[in-house]
Amino acid sequence: MYLQIFGRTLAVSMMALALMACSGDESESTTTAATPDTAPDTSQAPAPASPPGAPPEAAGETDTETGTGSELDGTSWTLVKIQSMDDSVAEPAADTAYSITFNADGSANMQVDCNRGAGSWESPSAGRVTFGPLALTRAMCPPGSIHDQFVRELEYVRTYTMRDGNLYLATMADGSILEFEPLAD
Repeated sequence: MYLQIFGRTLAVSMMALALMACSGDESESTTTAATPDTAPDTSQAPAPASPPGAPPEAAGETDTETGTGSELDGTSWTLVKIQSMDDSVAEPAADTAYSITFNADGSANMQVDCNRGAGSWESPSAGRVTFGPLALTRAMCPPGSIHDQFVRELEYVRTYTMRDGNLYLATMADGSILEFEPLAD
């Protein structure tokens, strides 16, 4: 019986300690003196500042509220294919349209097979891009449409690269790569 009570008391004590450690109570603060191991690193020079009035991209900066400052600003693209991690490839039918226009104000316009869409996008740094919620018409596209796959993949896009004139959008963990070519005028 003593071991049962001791075991329960020990378990309750361990849970209480775990909760206290995870509580993140910021009312307690600890101060440590700066030692060579904890002193801030001042050996790197600060990033160069942009000249007054220069656009943000002059110093490699971007406006994370919108796409401003990104090489995607004002560009329009049409889908070539979706390459999945399992090596399956989804290509739009010849008579369908899948396109994205990256507006400089951070909005995006899309043609998604038989539907139109609009949403937001941002590029917080070079090579990174995410899309906000999309508003889409919900017409029923013909059988064989990759509409649903295209919309689903956009939600998980995190990075991009441009190569040989094409745009490649990569989803998280490179689950899929969406390849686009410039939209013909």
